[in-house]
Amino acid sequence: MLPGRPCRLDIPRAASGRGGELQALRELGTLGQTEPAEGDEAVRDELTRRAGGYVQADVEAWRAHALAAHRGHYAGPAAREEAAGLLTPPVLAHAALLAELARLVPDAGVDELAFAARLATTEPEAVGALAAFVL
Repeated sequence: MLPGRPCRLDIPRAASGRGGELQALRELGTLGQTEPAEGDEAVRDELTRRAGGYVQADVEAWRAHALAAHRGHYAGPAAREEAAGLLTPPVLAHAALLAELARLVPDAGVDELAFAARLATTEPEAVGALAAFVL
């Protein structure tokens, strides 16, 4: 086991603990200010389980914003590359579109870009193609 990294047997316990932390931050309305950490991709399953199988859109949007802005765990290129294999197509498409929109309209606020999540959820392939096109 590497220092600072849970062993494979500890991953469910770690996801459960981090899931509780993220759930509390959601309830406080401060999830968007939270830096993502290594392993948060696995926490999605825990939060979905806690919500009775319902995927929480605000958690998906938080992850997409963090990935697009290269915040927290996603600051490193290796983490972003790994995330591409762990995150859902809508989250990846949302992140790609946000990154390109931020490049094109740097002063755009988060509220002004809310439409990106709706587009990415309904048409992730088209949104990915749009993001690649404007690049």
